[in-house]
Amino acid sequence: MMWYLHHFAEGATTDFLKALNVFQYITFRAVGAAMTAFLVSLMFGNWVIRRLISLKLGQPIRTKEEVHKLYELHGQKAGTPTMGGVLIIGAVVISTLLWARPDNTAVWLLLFTLIYCGALGFWDDYLKITKKSSGGISERTKLAGQGILAVLVTVYFLTNPGIEIQARQLFVPFVKHPLIWNLGAGTVIFFALVIVGASNAVNLTDGLDGLAAGCTITTGFAYAVLAYIAGHVRISDYLDLPFYPFAAELSVVCMALVGAAFGFLWFNCHPAKVFMGDTGSLAIGGFLGVVAICCKQELLLVVIGGVFVIEAVSVLIQRTWFKLSRRIYGEGRRVFLMSPIHHHFELKGWKENTVIVRFWIVSVMFALLGLATLKLR
Repeated sequence: MMWYLHHFAEGATTDFLKALNVFQYITFRAVGAAMTAFLVSLMFGNWVIRRLISLKLGQPIRTKEEVHKLYELHGQKAGTPTMGGVLIIGAVVISTLLWARPDNTAVWLLLFTLIYCGALGFWDDYLKITKKSSGGISERTKLAGQGILAVLVTVYFLTNPGIEIQARQLFVPFVKHPLIWNLGAGTVIFFALVIVGASNAVNLTDGLDGLAAGCTITTGFAYAVLAYIAGHVRISDYLDLPFYPFAAELSVVCMALVGAAFGFLWFNCHPAKVFMGDTGSLAIGGFLGVVAICCKQELLLVVIGGVFVIEAVSVLIQRTWFKLSRRIYGEGRRVFLMSPIHHHFELKGWKENTVIVRFWIVSVMFALLGLATLKLR
């Protein structure tokens, strides 16, 4: 909507109308999107929290029998309103509709992804609340829903003649040319791995107050930069990155997510007044996975979203070793005191705030490292 204002600057004779020319610049609108999403989150945050409380949508906490000592640390959080991800989704959608170009189909793809994954997470949260347990929809159902999204994203890319060939290629960090020139039918499998992996990794990270929101800010900002570069023909050529003409506009949407995450963090910082729930974490993860595909920087998400990856890998290691050791020794053994790994550090004696801030610091470092790889090609 705001983008149209620059048309009033064409042939303008007054300084005021000439100033409207700034609305054509992506960098200006990206900052505007971030500020708008932040303000929307602040304005509606308390209202959303009150509504969630009135609807009795409180977070169910795993029992003492399930988590033992961790219950002593987190037991007081029972009843804190969840599904706060609707605030993030709403702020991103409103901000994007105001600041992004409406004729960019990739913008609509990201908004669809955010809402689709948010709806999947909302369903999961709703079942957890109604059942009053930590179990929501089955893993198979969740994976099926995320797989459907991967198919839709693949169809979007492979039916677009301008980007179809490049979409089939596989790029890796530090290398100028594609590692694989044509993934063929494997394209949908690769996209599914990116989307499912990112969505579930963010979901696993959302276990402490503000942890996932803070890491979303750093990862979202890094991909705002990558999106702008991927959509700028001269910069992408200079850095030997794949060029997607539509990608630059996605930096507006990424910055809207950054602003919304900042606003949500206002209420989600320790002690949290609201949790994003699967409604927010699945939506954010799916969003990051799809924007990585749109920038053709899928594997770089492993670096930039390093905290998310570490959290997911810690769960995978814990589960795998527990099952394997049970077959070998007759009883399951653990690598970590508890997974995801942020709980391991809590049980080691770290205060919750200490874990959160240190993970934020690591997330910033990963984002900077990911951006630094742009010159190592």
